[in-house]
Amino acid sequence: MSENLSCLCGSDLLPNQCCSLFHSGEENADTAEKLMRSRFTAYAQQNESYLLNTWDGGKRPEYIDFSQEGNVIWQRLEIVGKKKGGAKDSKGIVEFKAFYRLDGEDYLMHEISRFVKKQGEWFYLDGMVKSVGKVNNQTNLGKNAPCSCGSGKKFKRCCGA
Repeated sequence: MSENLSCLCGSDLLPNQCCSLFHSGEENADTAEKLMRSRFTAYAQQNESYLLNTWDGGKRPEYIDFSQEGNVIWQRLEIVGKKKGGAKDSKGIVEFKAFYRLDGEDYLMHEISRFVKKQGEWFYLDGMVKSVGKVNNQTNLGKNAPCSCGSGKKFKRCCGA
């Protein structure tokens, strides 16, 4: 990843001002959203140790099998919404869409993830995948047209909101 480009998590910050601080252990994410963003970037980089260290111990797997990834290229993260998860909260929910490319085709995964804060540190608890599918790359014909992200919603109620 080039240091001249914004962080992959979509924060509009440089990586060394964003997720790299969390991955190196220099800082801890102070919100559930920041942890979500840093975990997305870590997943794209196949940073297993960071992912496991930020996973709640009661739900954490023994390892992450990246061999099933094949030639997936994670492209961007879009935060759809969040509930709680602030610096003063102990629980939080982050809804997101993760866009990726596989074998020359564009896809997205829409998920709602739960987070918990223990002893001042945020951890990923679990997530519910709402949908996974190909992205329709057609030019949108208007706000009442189906959203090109593949959600099945109208553009105005999805990515156009």
